[in-house]
Amino acid sequence: MDISAEFMRHLADAAAAETLPRFRQGGDIANKLAAGFDPVTAADRQAEQAIRRLIRAEYPTHGVLGEEFGLDAGDGRHLWIIDPIDGTRSFISGIPLWGTLVGLTVDGDAVAGMMAQPFTGELFRASGGEAWYEGPGGTRRMATRATAALAQATLCTTTPALFLEGRRAVYDRLESTVRLARYGTDCYAYAMLAAGQVDLVVEAGLQPYDIVALVPIIEAAGGVVTTWDGGAAERGGAVVAAATPELHRAAIAMLQER
Repeated sequence: MDISAEFMRHLADAAAAETLPRFRQGGDIANKLAAGFDPVTAADRQAEQAIRRLIRAEYPTHGVLGEEFGLDAGDGRHLWIIDPIDGTRSFISGIPLWGTLVGLTVDGDAVAGMMAQPFTGELFRASGGEAWYEGPGGTRRMATRATAALAQATLCTTTPALFLEGRRAVYDRLESTVRLARYGTDCYAYAMLAAGQVDLVVEAGLQPYDIVALVPIIEAAGGVVTTWDGGAAERGGAVVAAATPELHRAAIAMLQER
């Protein structure tokens, strides 16, 4: 199913109208997690509501799943999945490594997606098998780098603290193999992979709304994204995204070692 660039821009603009005025303004922060810290802000809630309104108006039979307001069932085939602010910790810290994620699945497969970063004025989008960047410097097709070897790769993860239950040692081994590792990037890392700036993103503990929108962007740019066991990334969990099939195979092999 092809989703127009115009509609994706409308979604991005509607979300930005709620997030940008609240960014670096020190607004109220609520904690969703009793045994830890999982922040949510008015920007998260209002942006998701704005996105939901546009989807309902344009695609009234489709279902919608959002991080903040759960599931509105639809026709059973088409499901929009929303993370209004992926990287809320960066958002509340005034760091522009956050973005609005909106993805569409058809029969469980991610077919279209966008990541919008309004502070930098960037939109990363994919539909119909094409991935596009819009932002400073203009509009262009995206393509991943040709990196095939771990030793030449730049790796991103949000934090090594994601890797629990024995996965930390596996991740550390992978990080020691690559050329460069960077932390704290959330959804922006996947966008940079599609844009040809980094080569590998490895994370764990993801929910569908953390990754579904990014799957079509990475794949349309020439990359590969799956779970650590090679399954569909749409379900979340432990995910690895790579610029090339060769690099993906090498990362998977190392991540599956025990």
